[in-house]
Amino acid sequence: MSLYGMMRTGVSGMNAQSTRLATVADNIANSGTNGYKKASVEFSSLVVPNTGTNYVSGGVSTQVRYNMNAGNLQYTTSVTDLAIDGNGFFVVQDAAGKPALTRAGSFIPDGNGNLLNAAGFYLMGRSYTLGEPGTTTTFGDFERVTIPTTGLERVASTVGKLASNLPFDAPVYGPLALTPPDLSQLPSENPATDTSIREGIAAGSIFKSGLTAIGNAGEPIRLDVYFTKKAANEWEISIYYQPDASGGTAFPYQKAALATQSLTFEPTTGNLIPGPQTELEIDLGPTPGADLNGQKVRVDLSDMRQLATAYTPLAAEMNGSRPSAIDRVVIDQEGILSIQYANGAMEKLYRLDLAYVQSPDQLTVLPGNVFQEGLQSGQVNFGKPNEISLGAIQSGALEASNVDIAEELTNMIESQRNYTANSKVFQTGGDLMDVLVNLKR
Repeated sequence: MSLYGMMRTGVSGMNAQSTRLATVADNIANSGTNGYKKASVEFSSLVVPNTGTNYVSGGVSTQVRYNMNAGNLQYTTSVTDLAIDGNGFFVVQDAAGKPALTRAGSFIPDGNGNLLNAAGFYLMGRSYTLGEPGTTTTFGDFERVTIPTTGLERVASTVGKLASNLPFDAPVYGPLALTPPDLSQLPSENPATDTSIREGIAAGSIFKSGLTAIGNAGEPIRLDVYFTKKAANEWEISIYYQPDASGGTAFPYQKAALATQSLTFEPTTGNLIPGPQTELEIDLGPTPGADLNGQKVRVDLSDMRQLATAYTPLAAEMNGSRPSAIDRVVIDQEGILSIQYANGAMEKLYRLDLAYVQSPDQLTVLPGNVFQEGLQSGQVNFGKPNEISLGAIQSGALEASNVDIAEELTNMIESQRNYTANSKVFQTGGDLMDVLVNLKR
C-alpha cells in the first residue's frame, strides 16, 4: 500500500499544481480585463490515519479564492465609464433579468439607451420618476438605467423653493387694523380693486414677487406672489396665475388664488415656526376652462425669515425645463445620474445604489466577470454610494485588474517546478512497482 499511496500522493500534488497553473493562466489572460479579481489557490494537507509502523501518505487539497482588493483607477473620456473607490459592487442584470454584482464599469448605451457593459450585463439603478428613491432592500427595487438620447425633452415643475426676508418692523396691513378688520381687502380675498393693495405696498405692509414654473408641455407658468403682514410675527402668502390679473398685473384676478397660507415667525430668532406651514402646495393642474397645464408643485418655505432689515428675496426656484435637446449626461460621486439640457437645466434620472456582502472573497464567480451571493459570503445588502464603506462612484474612470504579472510569472515557474517534482515522485513509485512485480517473475 505504501507504493500505491506514494503514487496517489504524487498524482494529488500534480492535480494541485495544475489547478494553481490554471488560475495563473486565467489571471494572466485577464490582466487587462476591467474590474477582474485575481484567483489564487489555497493548499491544505490530506492526512491518512496511520496504524502500526507503516506510514501511509495522504495528499493535498485545493481551494480557489478570489482577491477582492481594488485595482488601480484608469481615467477615460467617457462619462459612462464608472469605477468604485471603495468596497461596493455595481448591480447589473443579464438579458434574462437575472441580477448579479460586478466591478467592471465600462458601460455604453445600446440601441434603446440602456447602459450595457462588454459582457452583456445591464446597469441597474433607482429611478427618480416618483421622487427621491427610498432605502433599497431587494434587487426588485432596481430597474435598468436608460438614457434618452434623441429628441426634445421638457420637464414639468414638481418642486420649488421660496425664501425671502420679511421686515420685522413692517406695519400691519392697514385694512386689518379697522374694527372689525376688513378681510375683503386681503390679497388672498382677491379684492375688487387694486387701490388697497397699492396702498399696502406703498406702506411696506405688502411685498410682491414673481415665480415661474414649467408646465407639462414645457410652457412657462408665471405666478404672482404676495406677502402681507396680518399681525405681529404673522404674514400671509398668496399666489396667483399672472395672466389672470387685470391690466398691469393688478387686482382683481379673474380666478381665485392658486394657494394661500399663513406664516408665523418666532420673534426671538426670526425663523419660521416648524410645521406644515414650511411647505406650500400649488396645484397647477388643468381644470375646466383654465389655461393651466402643469403639475402639483411642493414649494419649500422653510428658509423664510423675519429680521429687522429690508425685504430681501433670497430664493425663487422651480425645477423643470423648457423644451430643449439633451446636452450631456452627468454622474456624480453620490451615484446620481442626471441629464443636462442645452438650456442648462438638470434632471435627475437614477441613483446608482451599490451592493455589498460581509465576505466578498466568498462570492460565487460567474462568467462575464460578475458575482453572486455564495454560501459563505453573507447576504447581499444595498446602500447609497459614500455610505459605510461602499465608496464613491468615479465617472470617467475604470478599475483595472488587480493582477500583478510579475507575481503570476513567479507563481507559474514555482508551480512548474513543483509539478515536475510530483511527477518524479509518481515516476519513482511506478519504477518501484515494476521492481515489485518482477520479483514474482
